[in-house]
Amino acid sequence: MPEISGAYLFEPTPFADERGSFCRTFDAEVFRSVGLDPDAFVQDSLSRSARGVLRGLHLRSGAGESKLVRCSYGRVFDVVVDLREGSPTYRNVGVFELSGETQTSLYVPAGCAHGFQALTGPADVSYRIDRPHDPAEDVTIAFDDPELAVPWPLPPVSVSRRDREAPDLAAYLKQKGS
Repeated sequence: MPEISGAYLFEPTPFADERGSFCRTFDAEVFRSVGLDPDAFVQDSLSRSARGVLRGLHLRSGAGESKLVRCSYGRVFDVVVDLREGSPTYRNVGVFELSGETQTSLYVPAGCAHGFQALTGPADVSYRIDRPHDPAEDVTIAFDDPELAVPWPLPPVSVSRRDREAPDLAAYLKQKGS
């Protein structure tokens, strides 16, 4: 994916008939085919958001955290920011629309910030994460940082206090020592 090196979109092939549809949302062999370890995941999580809710931009300090993200119901505007020093796409912003209609999954490599905005209400986002959560390693970067210029499609109707008070990218990098 040119916007973010090491990020992948996995697009399933749904089967539809008069009953509805069926699709495989995770396949270990497809994951291995791009050099990823399907056994690395240790935790699954789900968030439900109302239309306009904005979550992010989040990442983990230390060893980071890789995740597989999928909108299982509704639609979301999904954002990845590459913050891996030395990456060919360092500081790039990638934007994607994920939806319950397509069940497309997005692999977000460790060291990248991630966030999304619900385009529908509700919108359910499923996460498959490669490390147990440790709140002491949580990092947040301002979703509205002008340097990143994320083109959020809706005015945010709800943002957590942590996300509203997050430092901009420059302050984060200065604090980190980059």
